[in-house]
Amino acid sequence: MRSLIALFLACFAAATFAAERAPDVVLRGNLTGKDNHTYREVPFEVPAGTRRITIDVTYTGREQRTTIDLGLLGPGGFAAQDGFRGWSGGSKRRFTVSATDATASFLPGEIQAGPWRLLLGIPNIRPTSTATFTADVWFSGDDEGFGPEHGLTAPLKTADGWYRGDLHMHSAHSDGSCSNASGTAKVPCPLFLTMANAAKRGLDFIAISEHNTMSQVSQMREAQPYFDTMLMIPAREITTFEGHANLFGVARPLDFRVGSATVPDWNALTADVAKAHGLISINHPRRPNDETCMGCGFTPKKPVDMHGFQAIEAINGRDPGRADSGLPFWEKQLDAGIRITGIGGGDSHDGSDGARDELAGVIGVPTTVVHASELSMDGILDGIRAGHVFIDTEGTKDRMLDVAASAGGAVAHMGDALEAARGVMVKLAVQTHAVDGMQAIATVDGKRAGTRPIRADGAVAFDWKSDGKPHWYRVDVRDPAGKLLLLGNPVYLNH
Repeated sequence: MRSLIALFLACFAAATFAAERAPDVVLRGNLTGKDNHTYREVPFEVPAGTRRITIDVTYTGREQRTTIDLGLLGPGGFAAQDGFRGWSGGSKRRFTVSATDATASFLPGEIQAGPWRLLLGIPNIRPTSTATFTADVWFSGDDEGFGPEHGLTAPLKTADGWYRGDLHMHSAHSDGSCSNASGTAKVPCPLFLTMANAAKRGLDFIAISEHNTMSQVSQMREAQPYFDTMLMIPAREITTFEGHANLFGVARPLDFRVGSATVPDWNALTADVAKAHGLISINHPRRPNDETCMGCGFTPKKPVDMHGFQAIEAINGRDPGRADSGLPFWEKQLDAGIRITGIGGGDSHDGSDGARDELAGVIGVPTTVVHASELSMDGILDGIRAGHVFIDTEGTKDRMLDVAASAGGAVAHMGDALEAARGVMVKLAVQTHAVDGMQAIATVDGKRAGTRPIRADGAVAFDWKSDGKPHWYRVDVRDPAGKLLLLGNPVYLNH
């Protein structure tokens, strides 16, 4: 069995990007006491096709109280509409700007080719002091994925293990609303409230999935160092007239207009996602698509190649026992031979982690639990792609489910494939935690293949004789009344 999460906090450091590749331009200069209370413009040329500029500045003389403030000027400088791109004073060493987002203190906007200037202010250097500065500059032409330059990819923990999170929530950046501070009116709900309540719940990661926009990214970058144990994953809920889907790992704008001349169907959209190396998951597929929930249900007008999706929101909010649960839709894809990961999403729209009516989304309910190589954006998304996932439907902090299937000396975990020839016994070793007295239920192709009571040590075993054909083999945990508590992803036999 794989161990639980080991704790190790990695630094949120500028060196991460520097280690990724060498800078495109290096700017250097010297300062003396004569530069005290002056400004200096350090020019550099931005090539055509650049979508993002990232700058990392270091300087000597700090021990003598030398201080350099940082700003950025685009073509045209202060006189141009987008010429002034920000001023951080001495609070930032590293910053990034693009058309869609920027580090706090800086402004997003078009990245024009041509002469740019790093703006330096020197509020203090002693008369007899000298200092040198170095500015490493990177130009990113391909801004499709979230690279280290975005400031959101450094791992918060480097140990492999199970990480608990919520992959679906909204704030004022789309349709999130909550009561104002005095409780007198509904207002757009501040993103920070959502972040704070998710952290209070003890989640390891959250995905902020606003409808068709990524305007939240700058605020997430600003907040990530503060929430130093909870990973922020930028996402967007692709919201169409034919269904919704969460998109992860893609930074650039994406045309979401399924059914239009530019995006004729879902296949065109998923092809665009694949080009950007993103992960896309169908949300609440069996919700209605009418005036009560416009566009919510997955109702494509043209045939869809389901291989274009990597996951399905099998559980949305507290719906596993409801008629519109996504579970049957997910299992239908599994029956069709498609390996696709089942995940959950709280779908909070008010920043709350407290229970209200049964239809309202709550942060962390359900919790998607991912076995990942590290707590980073890439680590979590790779874990989801691999299917190393189970869903804690009630969003507890401690319930666990791990499954190891073995046949002929080979071992596979949830999401993995396992070859089992006809007549070979497939053995499932199941390890659980905090579900004493509940029932572990094994299913093959959705049909119950065994039920075992869970005792104090949490260990359960199942045997099933293979017929040599393709099957999906899954373990869930239910309470004695049949309520679903933990939903596992399948092991794929002979796929």
